[in-house]
Amino acid sequence: MARFFLPPAAWQSTAQLEEDESRHCAQVLRLSAGDEITVFDGCGRSARASIRQVSKHAVSLEMGEVTRTLAPSPAIILAQAVPKGKTIEWIIEKAVELGVSQIIPLVTRHTIVKYDAQEAIKKAEKWQKVALEACKQCGQNWLPQVLPPIDGRTFLESPREGAKIIASLAPGALPLKQLIAESTTATQVTVMIGPEGDFSTEETQLALHAGYRPATLGSLVLRSETAALYAMASLRCQLSC
Repeated sequence: MARFFLPPAAWQSTAQLEEDESRHCAQVLRLSAGDEITVFDGCGRSARASIRQVSKHAVSLEMGEVTRTLAPSPAIILAQAVPKGKTIEWIIEKAVELGVSQIIPLVTRHTIVKYDAQEAIKKAEKWQKVALEACKQCGQNWLPQVLPPIDGRTFLESPREGAKIIASLAPGALPLKQLIAESTTATQVTVMIGPEGDFSTEETQLALHAGYRPATLGSLVLRSETAALYAMASLRCQLSC
């Protein structure tokens, strides 16, 4: 059954899809009055709905019974150095599938791409749409927030609660499994994943000073996107399963 996003403020006994969702429903999927769809609000609510009326830019609904999904626990925050190309979109998609609560793109010393303030906002808007599409595809009822890209140093200067882990190639890093086992009571876990060239020595030291614990992801050197997937899947499996 097709899934559509319906903002929390629009949830009433009769509701209307936003213009983009209405257009997709009417012009792409060619659904018509009487068809049933699923709607979700990105905050854990979902419901079956019956289409009442359809036009090119507006689809009205008769809402059915509402169900609620608990938020993924613990909340996993992915602070990901932005790789080149569209790889970040793949990472966001997989992060949604693994129940990540927030994605913070980082611009680090070894990050190839850079953004000015306006570009950062536009990228965040684009990536938020990627997250939304992933939610619709995989059945995730909690929409993670994708923030604008932020400088790695600025990110580390912001206080953050819960367990904090940084994937690191530096000597002395502890096995990720060990750090996860020591985080079983945390309600929030932040994991930092660096670019292909890893975090710089200075960035790693700043992270350690901010309370992040260095984790090794094994003996092999993983690509940035592989490291992100490995870390997120490990966290979700060991802390939620």
